[in-house]
Amino acid sequence: MHAWEVARPGPIEREPLRFVEKPLPVPREDELLVHVRACGVCRTDLHVSEGDLPVRRPGVTPGHEVVGVVAATGRAVSGYAVGDRVGVAWLRRTDGTCAYCARGAENLCPGSEYTGWDADGGYAEYTTVPAVYAYRLPEDLDDVALAPLLCAGIIGYRALLRASLPPGGRLGLYGFGGSAHLCAQVALAQGATVHVLTRDAAARRLALELGAASAGGAAEPPPEPLDSAILFAPVGELVPVALRALDRGGVLAVAGIHLSDVPPLHYERELFYEKELRSVTSNTREDGRAFLTLAARHGVRATTHAYPLSRAQEALQDLKAGRFDGAAVLVNDLPPRH
Repeated sequence: MHAWEVARPGPIEREPLRFVEKPLPVPREDELLVHVRACGVCRTDLHVSEGDLPVRRPGVTPGHEVVGVVAATGRAVSGYAVGDRVGVAWLRRTDGTCAYCARGAENLCPGSEYTGWDADGGYAEYTTVPAVYAYRLPEDLDDVALAPLLCAGIIGYRALLRASLPPGGRLGLYGFGGSAHLCAQVALAQGATVHVLTRDAAARRLALELGAASAGGAAEPPPEPLDSAILFAPVGELVPVALRALDRGGVLAVAGIHLSDVPPLHYERELFYEKELRSVTSNTREDGRAFLTLAARHGVRATTHAYPLSRAQEALQDLKAGRFDGAAVLVNDLPPRH
């Protein structure tokens, strides 16, 4: 099959990915073989490609926002049949036995594995997924529209939970890419006032079109104090900026898996009055199911830009350069293999 692999992690401008032929993957007994129809382009894929995340699988195929159909099932799989449409997301496997899994915090499992990092992902014609970590998908959305929901949407939802936004509260979003523009729609549907702070002019326009109360530069103060804020941009210098924008008792959640260094914080200016700084780590499957239900109920829609599978490296370059708003999605235009 055709697939992309990270040949040598490095700046995406130097083209660290190669488009190669790989053997068709064989699902384990508890896995599904999935024919990929669409795969979202996530900033985490950029971190894997550039080496911001350490190599866990040499020559890994990135991609973890996969919409596809079941092409085969392992012998221990039940409840899925060939032809079923499924989603494959970032969280691939946990041990199911540790203290974190036992208390419902499987996102913190020390034995967790991730699609497109520990195992080959969706920048390919086919991928595999443990059946119990696959998602059943609504029928009323096409593949391209669904793909970004499977990580950008789920992680944005997890970040919103971590930000502890009160009912009717004032939410600030720092950065407004694939995840933030979906998170904003959920927050707005729940009655929040949303202020977007981002350097990108096109993203500011999209924010206002979606219903944000304001859209300004990333380093600018919002027009009113914030009850909660989420930092989506992987820019540590924005942490003190966002903390200063919080009202007393406010919470800042950092949503990215990678963040540049945070400068020293001034206690009185940025943390006093019981402000809180929280991180976000992956998601649970329950987060994913809850978000997909909310997205269907409230009509959450991704703004998408489609690229053929053969242009995955270009899509990552465009993501890094900020050449599109919303999210990019790779479309597999190759016929299924038999």
